[in-house]
Amino acid sequence: MQRMSDRIHFLLGETATTAAVEDPTTTVLQWLRARGRTGTKEGCAEGDCGACTVVLGELDGSADAPRLRYRAVNSCIQFLPTLHGRQLLTVEDLAEPGGDLHPTQDAMVAEHGSQCGFCTPGFVMALFALYHDPDLPESPDRAAIDDGLAGNLCRCTGYRPIVAAARRALGGERADRFSRGRERTMEALQAIRAGRMPEIDGFHAPRSVTELVRLYAERPKALLLGGGTDVGLWVTKDHRRLPALIHVGDVADMRDVVDTGDTLDIGAAATYTEILPALDRRFPDFAAMVRRLGAMQVRNAGTMGGNVANGSPIGDSMPPLIALGARVVLNRAGQRREMALEDFYLGYKRTALEEGEFVERLRIPIWAEDRRFGVYKVSKRRDQDISAVCAGFAFSLTEDGRVTAFRAAYGGMAATPKRARAAEAAVEGRPWTLETVAAGMAALARDFEPMTDMRASAEYRASTARNLMMKLYLETTGQIGGPKETRVARHG
Repeated sequence: MQRMSDRIHFLLGETATTAAVEDPTTTVLQWLRARGRTGTKEGCAEGDCGACTVVLGELDGSADAPRLRYRAVNSCIQFLPTLHGRQLLTVEDLAEPGGDLHPTQDAMVAEHGSQCGFCTPGFVMALFALYHDPDLPESPDRAAIDDGLAGNLCRCTGYRPIVAAARRALGGERADRFSRGRERTMEALQAIRAGRMPEIDGFHAPRSVTELVRLYAERPKALLLGGGTDVGLWVTKDHRRLPALIHVGDVADMRDVVDTGDTLDIGAAATYTEILPALDRRFPDFAAMVRRLGAMQVRNAGTMGGNVANGSPIGDSMPPLIALGARVVLNRAGQRREMALEDFYLGYKRTALEEGEFVERLRIPIWAEDRRFGVYKVSKRRDQDISAVCAGFAFSLTEDGRVTAFRAAYGGMAATPKRARAAEAAVEGRPWTLETVAAGMAALARDFEPMTDMRASAEYRASTARNLMMKLYLETTGQIGGPKETRVARHG
């Protein structure tokens, strides 16, 4: 028999719920469907199709001024214990007690937004999250709607009526019983959060860096879990048995994003959604690329710190971070050290982390306004696709037009995200001309020997890497426009 401390507490809809956790890698989707909540569907089981979309209500803001934020996530890769202290909403929760449909559901019916209906609950939940987004303006434009629905796939209805349903649901005043019951929901979640954390075999959820340090020192073989957007697939696709998990999503002092004026200081557990406003202010091209990383559900759960720590050679965060001169702060038993991000990667999926050490923060220097910066992602489709090549560039020009502090970094070209040091040397100190750029492009052959895989051939990658440097030159000299197709502000 399980002890009560082995149980998590959360709101299912508006009902206080207790759930026993027998296996911490049970997904929210599995738990829901096993209990008859079959409105939430399984499609891809890897966070791509959105059929499993649910909404989490989470306390946000400071202790003195808490807020309730509703965010869409993929339940197929969200582990059940991460629900503790949150509100879980599924399509079954939306209709009024008297039977009236929620405005998002009503709009889908009115605009004929469903045929087979398999994807429909996921679309409705994505729309519900937009409906409750305080940053979404009244009557949002098509770009904002597309951004909010990019993580949901429809095979048969077609997107025109679904977009029409979004316009109908999101236009005008947005108020429902969840808005009216916000204070009551917040009080219920605060009461749960005020209690002690559950003690679950194989799952730990510290609330501070100090507690995380203690737990990790005691369990150095444990796996640190952020948003689970990669780790979840290890379970659903690779069928791995995971070691003990330490979930960092509740570590408040690793969820903050601080702009000091000199540095953008990002907690490793901050989600992409939480980081985006700061990137919009300081590095809008970087923010535009992040909006092509996964989709809303992925960005609401995934963390840049997790992307960096995972060390994938095709991780999209690292090339722009390296180009900007970002540094990573590591913590081991409370002792911190800091290093340049490009020095963090030692080989394929090998990093400088020592046993018991974890990524605590990322620090991006804020450069002078005259510094040029560009980031480019090349993939087979615009949204929710893995890069064939990703590149980041940063440099300044002297008064006489010579290049200084030139940094170029690429993903998808080597076993790790990597600086193009030969190309940098070929450009550094020379006038920013076509001849200089041609020398840098030629030098890339000394930096990389790309591989061929399902995403691109080695020849394509090499050619694309050169062309991206040329694109940077043409944009920064005004010969072509900037990457406006990627500069889609989330809300218009």
